[in-house]
Amino acid sequence: MRRPSVTVTFLMTPEEVTAQFTRGDGSYQFARWGRPIVPVVFGVEDETLQTIKGAIEAVVALAGHKMAETDPELGANLMMFFIRNWSELTETPNLDRLIPDLDPLVDRLVAADANQYRIFRFDDAGAIQACFVFLRMDAHLSSVPADTLALSQVVQSILLWSDLAFRDVSPLAVVPEANTTILRPEIAGLIRAAYDPVMPAMASDPSHALRLAARMTAQRSS
Repeated sequence: MRRPSVTVTFLMTPEEVTAQFTRGDGSYQFARWGRPIVPVVFGVEDETLQTIKGAIEAVVALAGHKMAETDPELGANLMMFFIRNWSELTETPNLDRLIPDLDPLVDRLVAADANQYRIFRFDDAGAIQACFVFLRMDAHLSSVPADTLALSQVVQSILLWSDLAFRDVSPLAVVPEANTTILRPEIAGLIRAAYDPVMPAMASDPSHALRLAARMTAQRSS
């Protein structure tokens, strides 16, 4: 199995860091996981499951975070669903207990012809407690190599990014000469900085981005 590649070399300006966590309504919202990640994946074959697991392990290791065998409250806290139609979600037993207003959500996703959606849940301190990733495998997503799709989704689940982040530029980059896809170095550096122990688990003040940029510079110098 080819393990996804993550590299840290490039920096980002404070303005670029700020943009990654500034939402469409202008608010700054940052959060990272506050507990070990316990993944479970539905709707894929064993080979693809191993690819996804490899991507999760690579990104968690990059962040310096931890994984565990079970979550004391949910059992699993990073749940990834690969489906063919959004209606499959309403047919999944007990999912409506985890996802409030599941039926209206499915209706909105169908109306928007969406092919992916993520929901985060937060603990009392504002850190990420759980993440639910839904992927409708339409023609576009089905054409994406499994390792590329897995790495992209895990990166987008390791932090609470802006709803505008990665809309125009993917967090991944293709290395033609190596025929491989990697995590963009500046995004890898930002993830590492976000999980630095001196940084808070959540933030709503844009000055937080200045601290992130400073941590990225410190990484480069060390």
